[in-house]
Amino acid sequence: MLCFINCCIARLGSSFIASKIFNMLYLDLTEDLTLSPNDHVRLKKKIRVFTVDRKSVRVVAGIKHNRDIDFSDPDWKSKFQSDFEKRFAIPHITDVFPDAVPIPSTFCLKMRTPVIEDFAGGYPSDEEWHGYINNNDRVLLKEACDENELKFCRVHRAGPREKIYFKPEEVKAAIVTCGGLCPGLNDVIRQIVITLEIYGVKKIVGIPYGYRGFSDKELAEMPLSRKVVQNVHLSGGSLLGVSRGGPSVSEIVDNLQERGINMLFVLGGNGTHAGADAIHTECRKRQLRVAIVGVPKTIDNDILLMDKTFGFDTAVEEAQRAINSAYIEAHSAYHGIGIVKLMGRSSGFIAMHASLASGQIDICLIPEVPFQIHGPHGILHHLKYLIETKGSAVVCVAEGAGQTKKHFKELGVPVDVKYIDPTYMIRACRANASDGILCAVLGQNAVHGAFAGYSGITIGICNTHYVYLPIPEVISHPRLVDPNSRMWHRCLTSTGQPDFI
Repeated sequence: MLCFINCCIARLGSSFIASKIFNMLYLDLTEDLTLSPNDHVRLKKKIRVFTVDRKSVRVVAGIKHNRDIDFSDPDWKSKFQSDFEKRFAIPHITDVFPDAVPIPSTFCLKMRTPVIEDFAGGYPSDEEWHGYINNNDRVLLKEACDENELKFCRVHRAGPREKIYFKPEEVKAAIVTCGGLCPGLNDVIRQIVITLEIYGVKKIVGIPYGYRGFSDKELAEMPLSRKVVQNVHLSGGSLLGVSRGGPSVSEIVDNLQERGINMLFVLGGNGTHAGADAIHTECRKRQLRVAIVGVPKTIDNDILLMDKTFGFDTAVEEAQRAINSAYIEAHSAYHGIGIVKLMGRSSGFIAMHASLASGQIDICLIPEVPFQIHGPHGILHHLKYLIETKGSAVVCVAEGAGQTKKHFKELGVPVDVKYIDPTYMIRACRANASDGILCAVLGQNAVHGAFAGYSGITIGICNTHYVYLPIPEVISHPRLVDPNSRMWHRCLTSTGQPDFI
């Protein structure tokens, strides 16, 4: 039986989803076996048991389930599929207005004539355009590599639809940016405006300073057009301004009604998306024909289910300058220690990727991996070793990993500490080429989703494809670095640091 288990692990090792399923079966498979402690250790190096509040959490295809799945039930797959499809069904305007009649899309890239007044028949075109996405197109949540993969874990593919549920001449679209600054905000705003104009929308406005702009009478909405946003992506920040907090959901929806806004594009992180979902729910309760679409904005890359979010690549690239400066300062000083603090309140993706990219980091600290300051396996002991052997050290710390600078006086040897915090320099810079492309596609697909009649959704890149996801599924908790992931192991290989526990 032990050989059988090892064979299964070897076979499933290359398959993320299948290995997760096998992990959850570990206790059942080994219940009646007599295994030595070494056998258990050897198996558990491959198998992780996820526990939250002392209750086992099932993980299939990267999706957590609060209720246990009975894997002995021959119908467990169909039951899981039913649950998955229910959770990942994206809200549509026909849920509230079942009699809503779609019209031919006004988005056609073969059209080169000026916008006409009557949109009902679509734009004139010399030939039919075949670039539309079928409503039944799906994207696998995780890449399938094995016949045992749960291939029904699929989500809606993003893109333009052949039929739309809003007449462009009746649309008043609004864009709002919330939270903190992030490279790429202006790129997304620009692409939303340009795509709306291609559909034929004439009334496009920006809501200044986040949700606050819905309640502050002194903040007037900003008219937007291609002419206004043409070169806005060449600078950082947000054309519309940002802020945190704002009025109640009821006040925001009242304001949407007063202004006649029936498309709202919300750029922000987890908190902002929670607000967008609440606005969507309130609009449904009032039976308003309004599309609420989110675009995930988090420089920390901590949104669930997505490969990455815009601003992350730029942050990693810009962090290289700070790391290189810290290296030069540390290397040039007697017993120099350079410390670079990077963004990452709850997740250490920026610190991990920046450390791996630079090749100059000796110690990388992230919130997901516990560490000790003192003791034979502590950070101070390793720093003292680096000072004695290399003469200098460079430390990269995610902001959520805690304060380590104040302990360096306890090293027992004289050190010259140089501390660099490039946080706001990174947040304020313009997006690099990689993020610029990501922002362009996210902005375009946000508009496609709204015109297709979807609401309460967000857009992301998943398994290298662009998808629509229901907002509640991506905001339940922050995405974290997996300490057992290959990427974290690569980072440890690069830094050469030990386990600080």
